Amino acid sequence: MSRIIRIGTRDSELALYQARAVRQQLEQLGHKTVLVPLKSTGDIVLDKPLYELGITGIFTRTLDIAMLNGDIDIAVHSLKDVPTVLPKGIVQAAVMKRGNVRDTIVFKGTEEFLGGREAVIATSSLRRKAQWLNRYPTHTIEDIRGNVATRLEKLDNTEHWDAAIFAAAGLGRLDVRPETADNLEWMVPAPGQGAIMTTALEEDEELLAILAEINDEETEICTQIEREFLNRLEGGCTAPIGALCYIKDEEIFFEGILLSPNGTKKITVERVKALGEHRDIAEWCANYVIGKGGKSLMDAMKETSRPTNIYSTKSFTEDQRLLFHEKVTPKSSDFVKINLNRIAPRFLKNEIENVVITSKNAVEALLTNFSAIELQFKNIYCVGRRTKRMVEKRIGEVRHSENNAKKLAEYLVEFMEGNEVTYFCSDLRLDDLPTILKENNIDVKEVEAYQTKLDSIKVDDSVEGIMFYSPSTVKSYKQENNVGEKTIAFCIGESTAKEASKHFKDVRIAKIPTVESVIELVNGHYV
Repeated sequence: MSRIIRIGTRDSELALYQARAVRQQLEQLGHKTVLVPLKSTGDIVLDKPLYELGITGIFTRTLDIAMLNGDIDIAVHSLKDVPTVLPKGIVQAAVMKRGNVRDTIVFKGTEEFLGGREAVIATSSLRRKAQWLNRYPTHTIEDIRGNVATRLEKLDNTEHWDAAIFAAAGLGRLDVRPETADNLEWMVPAPGQGAIMTTALEEDEELLAILAEINDEETEICTQIEREFLNRLEGGCTAPIGALCYIKDEEIFFEGILLSPNGTKKITVERVKALGEHRDIAEWCANYVIGKGGKSLMDAMKETSRPTNIYSTKSFTEDQRLLFHEKVTPKSSDFVKINLNRIAPRFLKNEIENVVITSKNAVEALLTNFSAIELQFKNIYCVGRRTKRMVEKRIGEVRHSENNAKKLAEYLVEFMEGNEVTYFCSDLRLDDLPTILKENNIDVKEVEAYQTKLDSIKVDDSVEGIMFYSPSTVKSYKQENNVGEKTIAFCIGESTAKEASKHFKDVRIAKIPTVESVIELVNGHYV
């Protein structure tokens, strides 16, 4: 090959070492090369932990752009820094034989602090932080940035630090491993850790053929499995995910880990497959982690990494939270707490001809006090699909239901048999239903089945919309919050919207009175 291969690299000491290692192998094959050092965003911004910068491929993007612009021919990276999905037109060309895969702790003095309650450990890696706190939950983690030499110097000069964590490969390649260093065999490394990787343009077939000659097949197989595991968990570079794969005696051994950022939650997986029968190992392990709660963990991390733009005054189930549009970052809390009352047996002494139930809370109260057999109701009338479904499943057939109390009252006035109803309600029930019935000479016997307690929470002013499910949730919200000029009220029904319109200029009503319908309403706003 007559052309000079331009090798792009970051300009840190370790990156240059790795680029020179690639350069040496290429020149041994008879190719001419030149190094092209570039400074990446990750090298420039040193005042924040990597996981707070919010950039995928923070150490690789600059080199990707240089390659696509034709300024370099290949790029050399630490494989652990490379996103699992490369930019269009760029492909992995080779991985070098892997070095030490482990993380290493460098002690400031002795390691006696490991047996104590208090210690301060320095690392900018969320994965290392989470695993350390999982093992030593009372310790404190502080950020440390910069190249290897700078971090070693910071450790030495920062009096209250007890230790710092490094990649063993980096210390070894620069020949700066201190005597006080110790490999952390229990800590699962980053996918691809210890491996040097080169990328090139997909269309440059001649160069790809050359780079294939310096590719280490065993390292390629193992790191590909690790990175597929990472990709399937959608972790990118900002989640506490570890993975390690190695080959021994014609078998492939894999271990993976996913943690919450604070280390309180941990999901691990291990798998052994015969070499050649390992194609599904990453998929199987990722699915195992997801099935053990990994999806919830990952989704929660995605939410916290973006500012909340929608707040729900009722806590979501996991299935409900997954229904939101990708542009929505929701948060939820129960702004109303329910206490079920004791219902005196005298109310159910005889069969009740007409019963009105307007919420699932009333159903729960009835079933807490009585067995289904004891609930002798001739005609049951409900508000809401969910309430109707719950009544029919646990008590008996529903004669008629409507979407709101006012419409149900109007139906009862026209079609109900008899002139008396028993209404199982809350202490904060709306006036619509009993008022309409009484005005039409229908006697309403109200039984307080449960109490509603307002439990407001202060919501950040940046939130764009609030989801409401009852007039009580609106009242609760107003106890602690002012309404912004452009804040939208997404409401479950007309009664809720009526209360919200007292405070909000923009009030929107779901098509049907369900939480899912309110979510659909929110999603429609962000399409």
